[in-house]
Amino acid sequence: MAEKQKTILKEVSFSGKGLHTGKVTQVTIIPAESGYGIKFKRVDLPENPIIPALAEYVLETARGTVIGIKDVTVSTIEHLLAALCALQIDNVEIQIDGPEVPILNGSSKPFYDLLVQAGVQEQDAEREYFEVVKKIEYTEPERGVEIIAYPCDTFKVDVKISYDSPLLKNQFASLSSLDDFYNEIAACRTFCFFREIEMMAQHNLIKGGDVDNAIVIVDKKVTQSEIDRIASIFNKKDIVIEKEGILNNVELAFDNEPARHKLLDVIGDLMLVGMPIKGHIIATIPGHKANTEFAKIIRKDIKSKRGPQAPKIDIYATPVVDINGIKKMLPHRYPFQLVDKIMHLSENEVVGVKNVTNNEPFFQGHFPEEPVMPGVLHLEALAQCGGVLALSTVENPELYSTYFLGMDKIKFRRKVIPGDVLVFRLKLLSPIRRGIVHMECQAFVGDQLATEGELMAQIVKNKE
Repeated sequence: MAEKQKTILKEVSFSGKGLHTGKVTQVTIIPAESGYGIKFKRVDLPENPIIPALAEYVLETARGTVIGIKDVTVSTIEHLLAALCALQIDNVEIQIDGPEVPILNGSSKPFYDLLVQAGVQEQDAEREYFEVVKKIEYTEPERGVEIIAYPCDTFKVDVKISYDSPLLKNQFASLSSLDDFYNEIAACRTFCFFREIEMMAQHNLIKGGDVDNAIVIVDKKVTQSEIDRIASIFNKKDIVIEKEGILNNVELAFDNEPARHKLLDVIGDLMLVGMPIKGHIIATIPGHKANTEFAKIIRKDIKSKRGPQAPKIDIYATPVVDINGIKKMLPHRYPFQLVDKIMHLSENEVVGVKNVTNNEPFFQGHFPEEPVMPGVLHLEALAQCGGVLALSTVENPELYSTYFLGMDKIKFRRKVIPGDVLVFRLKLLSPIRRGIVHMECQAFVGDQLATEGELMAQIVKNKE
């Protein structure tokens, strides 16, 4: 029996300070429709930009995983993602009013508890897995870093860590089933060495660090003046070194809590694959850089095998908007009207068609002996199709126009020639705010992808 995708039953909110920024943020996790995935929305910024939780959006991994689009970022996402993975939640929108997910107590347990409180519900769509069918490997030989995935019917993770420290020379951790995550992994906190704290503070990090949200390991003899300096960083007076070289922590949740936390990080970072994994992950000296690079390898494998799928439409069916309807919405006319009909139109997606004939005026010069539709006109046709989507959201669309603001990640995959039928699909990447439209776009000839990328435009009212 096929597994179903899952989301949460009701929204849930929490707040706290970020480990590195020290900024207090409010986070609200809300249910999302099937196929939505996991996305972060910065509700404190204009237009509420959305960042998909996918490996290609990773910008930084120095002291946590940071995803973003240009200068819009969200950091320290791995502990929350690990809790979502453990509960097998596929679709949620995470609304956050700042740049960093709160660290809370440094583990996944608070997030897990909140999600359980929200409730988990099945959806209609089937759950899709990335199944490891052959060995996948990422290595950094100079550091001894290695992450390998082997075929397996379930998701299993083994982790080995090793530090130049008498207290943390070698540790191992293992998880055979996500059912054991809560009892075996969730409560394991992030950690660092006492000797690293001043350096991190000097680099403008750990502004929200505290002995209450991290394990601080003291593996070398320190003076009282050093302890006092660290106390001033944490703004605490009662910092002491407890037994076994752990700063202010009476006891560990497990003897190998650091290794278990690294396993937690692996699980969280691998959520950036964008779908659950069936495979046995063996990670040696993992870190956020290695974890996310490994996730990128899997993402490339997924894209190479599947790629964008052409819309399943009957191009001969009655259009939802015919050529006359398009002319009422768009100001374009011959020879620059490049969309013939609209076959599907919803709140966030449009599918249109362009029949490419030898009579197109641009073929006279591009090229006379070997006619090829210019790539820039692929984009213009896509933009016009997207204009129909954008203008369908306003009253009296004939009073408005859409204007290009930019394009990104444009790739031309196949030439378009006379006789081809171009099918366009555009989806909103974020809700339309203040007239700004950000769309993912694809153009197909049959099942073959011809052009893809992202377009941005603005809806502007025409001058009288």
